[in-house]
Amino acid sequence: MSNSLVLVINSGSSSLKFALIDTVNGEATLSGLGECFGLPEAVVSWKVNGEKHEFKLDGLENHHQQAVDRIVALVEELGLKEDIVAVGHRVVQGGNLFAHTVKIDEQVIADIESLSDLAPLHNPAHVIGMRAASKAFPTLSQYAVFDTAFHQTMPEKAYTYAISQEVSKEYNIRRYGFHGTSHYFVTREAAKVVNKPADASSFISVHLGNGASVCVVKNGESIDTSMGFTPLAGLMMGTRCGDIDPSVLEYLLKKGWTKERLEKELVTNSGFLGVSGFTSDCRGIIEAMEDENHPHHHGAKLAFELFTYRVAKYIASYMVALDELDGIIFTGGIGENAMPIRSEILRLMKIFGYQEDVEGNAAARFGAQGIITKPNTPLAMVIPTNEEWVIAKESMALLHA
Repeated sequence: MSNSLVLVINSGSSSLKFALIDTVNGEATLSGLGECFGLPEAVVSWKVNGEKHEFKLDGLENHHQQAVDRIVALVEELGLKEDIVAVGHRVVQGGNLFAHTVKIDEQVIADIESLSDLAPLHNPAHVIGMRAASKAFPTLSQYAVFDTAFHQTMPEKAYTYAISQEVSKEYNIRRYGFHGTSHYFVTREAAKVVNKPADASSFISVHLGNGASVCVVKNGESIDTSMGFTPLAGLMMGTRCGDIDPSVLEYLLKKGWTKERLEKELVTNSGFLGVSGFTSDCRGIIEAMEDENHPHHHGAKLAFELFTYRVAKYIASYMVALDELDGIIFTGGIGENAMPIRSEILRLMKIFGYQEDVEGNAAARFGAQGIITKPNTPLAMVIPTNEEWVIAKESMALLHA
């Protein structure tokens, strides 16, 4: 094994995803997940050579550190520790402070912590993961790669909200956008499909998963995106409401709702789950929609229609930002695998000339890249995302800078 491995860590409030990425080919030599942190059932699971393993964590505290320590032991057992050259961390919110990947030091950690109000569930957890990894790998350089960085090229008209600019500046209220590493990766891969340089091609990237966002990329740069000040804005998602009239919030508060109840409703009880009445999982939505005898058939059908309609509307609206469009890209867990979702979105966009290639759409699943529209019609394609590879390559590039 060459010295080309980067350990990529995505530390959440109650979980920690990790992958050992070969920066030459993007393959994961090792990948796993620590979950249920703070609970008795906290575990770390991972896959090696197709076999799944699990390790139970102790007690109810320090689970992030325990998970990272387990990763260290694991790479030592596999004889891979000496091949790891850096650690790359995914960071959700970089605010206006970070427009590119940076090497982590105490000032960077302090700056990431200072942005916690903008991402209260994410940034504090990222810092915990950084400190745990620094303790476990004291000789390795650690890097922070920001979801928001790719969107720092948005023009002022795209990121500005129509509120008092004094308020906007005082509280840094603006559109930040997220899923940047995913949108960056798939648009670079899509440029290869259309045989054009990335900086001379333009796409509408549609990342659909439990979190979902659309991004318009012109000449390789993000110029608008559907998520906003937080990841709650834009599309309907697994449990998030997406765009909503702000007066609804005021109305519910007047009805006696607490701020906490309101936040939970919009962030964890809405989206697919709220509309369907039974699940946040797209697969369950499609199954129930196709089964007229399912007790939640109507809710599932409505959730499907609402989701696809909103995605199609965002795609259509983003066409005004471009002089030309090289293609629409579907990615993310739903975008890569849910053929009926893609089919319905293309059907809704028939006024623009999109025609589904049924066989191509059926084939582009489970990690397969492919074109899903008929020849001589506007192009739409599926490109599996690989955010971990972006994080690994960004870290490697800075390491050798």
